[in-house]
Order: sequence, then C-alpha cells, then structure tokens
Amino acid sequence: MFDHSDVEVHTKERVYDGFFKMEKLVVSHARFAGGTVKVTRELFQRDDAVCVLLYDAPRDRVVLVEQFRIGALEHPRSPWLLELVAGIVEQGETEEAVARREAQEEAGAELGEIVPITRYLVSPGGANEYISLLCAQVDSEGMGGVFGLESEGEDIKVHVLACEQVFAMVKDGQIDNAASIIALQWLQLNRSDLKQRWQNSI
Repeated sequence: MFDHSDVEVHTKERVYDGFFKMEKLVVSHARFAGGTVKVTRELFQRDDAVCVLLYDAPRDRVVLVEQFRIGALEHPRSPWLLELVAGIVEQGETEEAVARREAQEEAGAELGEIVPITRYLVSPGGANEYISLLCAQVDSEGMGGVFGLESEGEDIKVHVLACEQVFAMVKDGQIDNAASIIALQWLQLNRSDLKQRWQNSI
C-alpha cells in the first residue's frame, strides 16, 4: 500500500484566504501501474469539526437543529436543513468540549455521557476537513425554540423528534446530509444498547 512517502509536494500556493481557505498544489504521486504522475489540485482547507447526535433514550427521541446552509442554496426542497448540533474544533479544544459548547449554544442542551461514533473525511477529493461524530445523552423534555450566536449570524431552530420519525426521514431523503445520515443509521444499530445504558434520565 502507498503512504506519505509516495507523494512529493512540488509547490503550494494560498489562492484564497477568507472565511475558508484554498490552496493550489502541484504534487507527484506513485501510480498503481508503476512510475509516477504529476497533477495540479486545489485544496479547500477547513478546520476539523465535531457533530453530535443528541439522544434521549428513556423517551426514544432525538434532538436535531434546523438552519440555513449556503451549500444547499440550490437544494431542490430548501436551503434550510435538519442537522446535528455541530461546531469547529478550536485550538486546544477537545472533541467533547466542542460537543458540550455547541449543544449549549445551538440547542440550550446540557449533555450527559458522550460516546464516539466514528471519524471521517468529508470530501477527500478536494477538502481536508475531518468530522468527529459523537452521540450524547440528553434530557429532551421542554427543549425547543430558537438559538445560536447572533455575533456569528446563527439562527437555529431546535426540533425534538421521535426516533422512528427521523429514521423514516433518512429513508425517504428528507434528511440528506452525511453526518446526520451516518449518525442516525448508527443509532438504529445501537439503539437498544443505548436504551439499556441510558435508561434513566439525566
């Protein structure tokens, strides 16, 4: 198998430096058929992020957030998406700290135990962002409303939904962003274990 030693970076140039960053790279890498190939690629740079699924096991409900997303501007239904609570990992921050901070900012939620789901590259064909996906114990009773930091232009609506409802929304394509799909399908596989583990409200 190939590794980092099979890649040579010839040049790296910052071509955009705004809210996000873009670099243009010229690299050579080994070929499966032998030899090397030299290519030019643009790399979208974004800090790693944490997405956390809030699950109320005793009530068998999940908490999702709805907000406007510029990447969904041409979405066939709407640029407002149902998603997991999420946030960027800041310097020196742990994944759990990000999850707890964002749950409070985006949903007014205090989290109990947090368990890891997986970690994955969002779009490795052109971006370097990693997502750490977590599931957290939450008491959803009385949750709802609009949250988010005004200083960051956030306008976030909280939804408390039955598990069977959100599983159906994944199946019929109403929920169609990767982090939410992965987390909710993971919940389908691990739901009974979590119910037993988190049978008492926090």
